[in-house]
Amino acid sequence: MENVISIKNLTKYYGKARGIIDVSFDVEQGEIFGFIGPNGAGKSTTIRTLLALIYPTSGSASIFGLDCIKNAPKIAERVGYLPSEVFYYDGMRVRDLLSYSASFYKKDCTGRIAELSERLDLDLTRKIEDLSFGNKKKVAIVQGLIHSPDLIILDEPTLGLDPLMQQEFFSLLEEENKRGATVLMSSHILSEVQKICSRVAIIKDGKIVTVEKISTLKNTSYLRVRLESDDSIEGVFQDMGGVSDFHRENGGYTLIYRGDINMLIQSLSKIKLKSISIEEPELEEIFLHYYAKEDAQ
Repeated sequence: MENVISIKNLTKYYGKARGIIDVSFDVEQGEIFGFIGPNGAGKSTTIRTLLALIYPTSGSASIFGLDCIKNAPKIAERVGYLPSEVFYYDGMRVRDLLSYSASFYKKDCTGRIAELSERLDLDLTRKIEDLSFGNKKKVAIVQGLIHSPDLIILDEPTLGLDPLMQQEFFSLLEEENKRGATVLMSSHILSEVQKICSRVAIIKDGKIVTVEKISTLKNTSYLRVRLESDDSIEGVFQDMGGVSDFHRENGGYTLIYRGDINMLIQSLSKIKLKSISIEEPELEEIFLHYYAKEDAQ
């Protein structure tokens, strides 16, 4: 399948400070591709370089087969971009700002503005300066989608949105994808990426650790287990495969487990428990598996 985005050994230094180093991955046409890593890992730097908002130190990137730097204006006509943080002219009303944004595209976006604003419960008559951060984020979503772009690039898109609006946003995104749009979405929230993406690139300290199918990532997913017991339980887990980061915490025990959950339950059945919780770990805990592989190389 044709690649909409192709990144080859992309590197960006800010003086002597590290931005990204030898980043390489492709995003296929019609794909919803996740780009995940902790804050400061290099996600925004990669995206801003793709959009020619900053220039790379070395390497190359193309969108629609066009060089991202040399053909930036032509590429921008077909791209919708949602930055992680949004800043606007405070004195403008929402309707005027969106009309101004639409004027850059050679099409009538009036109906699309009305449709998206209704879906997101966005008041077009309010001034930007009166909006909460979440409502400013809604403005940015509408702004990025009004021209029905062929490529949608999202940097931490749900930051500031309440859970119901996040759900509506993901519905919109899936509709755009069914229409034919390709999506690149960066996030530090693994559950968001798992909901909607088919593949994912994991970045750490400016370097790509791995590119995986979401199905593969789920098959190697981890669980965090917290339990309390009056029994001495160290021996139960010491020789059990798939257990890592086993330690005492706040009067109980915490461990990270990867493997057959039935084996975990079988081991837990040997313990007289006072309490237990099993949940998805934080993103950085899940990344430990991938980070450890990289550091061992």
